Amino acid sequence: MTDLAERIEGRTAPHLVTPPPGPRAREHVRFDHRYTSPSLPRAYPLVPVRGEGSTVEDIDGNLYLDFCAGIAVSSTGYAHPRITAAIERQARELIHFSASDFYLPAYAELAAELDRIAPFAGPARSFLTNSGTEAVEAAIKLARFVSRRQYVVSFLGAFHGRSYGSVSLTASKAKYHAGFGPLLPGVSHVPYGSAGLDELEQRIFKKLVPAEEVAAIFVEPIQGEGGYIVPDDDFLPRLRELCDRHGILLVADEIQSGAGRTGRMWAIEHWGVQPDILLTAKGIASGMPLGAMVARTELMTWQAGHHGSTFGGNPVSCVAALETIRLLEEGLMDNATARGEQALSGLGQLRDEHPHLVSAVRGKGLMVGVELASGELAEAVQWLAFRRGLLVLEAGESVVRMSPPLVVTEQEVDTAVRIFGDALAEAARDPQAAIDQAKAAGAVDDVHVGG
Repeated sequence: MTDLAERIEGRTAPHLVTPPPGPRAREHVRFDHRYTSPSLPRAYPLVPVRGEGSTVEDIDGNLYLDFCAGIAVSSTGYAHPRITAAIERQARELIHFSASDFYLPAYAELAAELDRIAPFAGPARSFLTNSGTEAVEAAIKLARFVSRRQYVVSFLGAFHGRSYGSVSLTASKAKYHAGFGPLLPGVSHVPYGSAGLDELEQRIFKKLVPAEEVAAIFVEPIQGEGGYIVPDDDFLPRLRELCDRHGILLVADEIQSGAGRTGRMWAIEHWGVQPDILLTAKGIASGMPLGAMVARTELMTWQAGHHGSTFGGNPVSCVAALETIRLLEEGLMDNATARGEQALSGLGQLRDEHPHLVSAVRGKGLMVGVELASGELAEAVQWLAFRRGLLVLEAGESVVRMSPPLVVTEQEVDTAVRIFGDALAEAARDPQAAIDQAKAAGAVDDVHVGG
């Protein structure tokens, strides 16, 4: 039993011993602000120190029910015994050896597993990274290299990362581009969904960029930071057909939607579409830093030295990913489906009760978005949920997203829906008062989530 498990025995999250943020949290936030980069967006003044399952303990001893999972990262929950055991075993044997220069066993073992579970009909090879944005950068390079084409396309509302190539594809918030231009040349953006495909055919390809010069189209099968947008059923099949017709590579960014979160290993599988390149990170290693670019074997034509990484695919992260995949297939994906249906049903009742506040409830598995009447209301609900011990995050213009660990229980989903409803009711009475509360806490200057 972990230290936190002993502490929470007999208590159910949320369990607040002091109104958050507590005194130690406030003190730590002041310390943090003195030494860390102000570019870190910070959603609200949570100072986590321990976790167990779907429960997080903060520095003041408050227990929170976590329905954001470190932005959809802690897929198997906190301190899962099989994940921690795998990490401990590997750490005792070998923490690091660069796979760019030597033959690291865990790296190849994970690449073989990714080949097995990749949504391709044929074989695949993988390049492992430390993060999602690095996987996107690798895909941009590979797509341009193998196609000998220069242009790439992404969708409005997309979030693909913040490093230079990936942020050039990102189009969820203008502030991600502000002050950093010129960005990567040769990037076009179109609306997400069928309207975007029409624009590609009728405007982009005819008037701006010839289709035969487009290397790849990057797409999130379900948009994450854009607001947990689930596309119409014909969108991804149409996109696949368009790419086939013009010889364009289809890159599925499954960094947030993959690793079992939607009840399938990859969200794109819900539509029966096969990409050419798949990107994963976040939940694939249960919180350890790992990403991957997985491509059809016939596309991996670049040679030694064309791309590499000192730390990418370190053995500790690789064994965590191998154990994560086993847990996903042994029942966590099924749990994501069941608990997701439960959450959508409960939140749907809130929509029916408050149609003037909740305009939509959508999602697949445990990737659930609640679209509210305004961004101010979403901001207020996020804050008031935190004050009640429930961790959720904003997304898009006016969405509150729920992406709990895939170990979440039926009781925990019921609790989260109830607390969310209470926060919604209070925020509806005076959303500005809730926003003012957040700013008056003295812990954050801007309570908008950055993602």
